[in-house]
Amino acid sequence: MKKKILLRCLLGAPLGLAISTMITIFISYAMGDGSYYAVVPELVRDCGSEINAVALQAVCSLLYGAAWAGASLIWEADGWSLLKMTVAHLLICSLATFPVAYLMRWMDHSLPGIALYFGIFLAIYAVIWVTQYSTMKRKIDELNSSL
Repeated sequence: MKKKILLRCLLGAPLGLAISTMITIFISYAMGDGSYYAVVPELVRDCGSEINAVALQAVCSLLYGAAWAGASLIWEADGWSLLKMTVAHLLICSLATFPVAYLMRWMDHSLPGIALYFGIFLAIYAVIWVTQYSTMKRKIDELNSSL
């Protein structure tokens, strides 16, 4: 099991970096001024230079991707209820996501900013959960129909 978790994390890390990079490209296009915005200006200020900020964001994106990929194994746990899988996955992903989002300044460092962050996070998580639930339900229905 440890080998499977490690392998999943190793596969998820570059995916996290790729997604992070794609997001910065989309944001840069959305800004519409022809510039590339690799990181938020506040992170550059925190890190002392743009290259330090980009390097830190890359490392955090690798860790972020690894955490989410490793946590995806929870959905494959036999004998766990959907509630137990959901709570475990939500806790792991929350614990991985919040510090990264806070450190990378992907949210405002204020109480309303943190509340907005959690609102968006939970909305995105709900979409992921519904997708997982639908997949599991389909598999159960297929098993039942084959019996």
